[in-house]
Amino acid sequence: MKEKNSRNEERSASTNEASAQEYMPPLDFSSIILPIYTQALLKLGLLGDPEKAQKQLNLGLARRLIDILGLLKDRTKGNLQPDEEKFLDSCLQQLRLHYLEKAKIISV
Repeated sequence: MKEKNSRNEERSASTNEASAQEYMPPLDFSSIILPIYTQALLKLGLLGDPEKAQKQLNLGLARRLIDILGLLKDRTKGNLQPDEEKFLDSCLQQLRLHYLEKAKIISV
């Protein structure tokens, strides 16, 4: 019995150490938006991939990620807090503008 308790204590201690080292941001609506937004920025060539020396430009994938955020906006209409809606609108507006610039549809 003592052996079983000591194993549980060891597991608990290692779990506490791992969780103390990793920061977990609060779980909110932006936790869903930010990863998609960041990936779209990467595919628009606006952010560099830390593993690659060059910035990547993939307008097709960027467009798909923007469309996913647009779909999320449509499906959550009326269910978001005002600040969440404003955040999503702002992300979409920025991404759409950058997409149009990169696709050379508009020039700024």
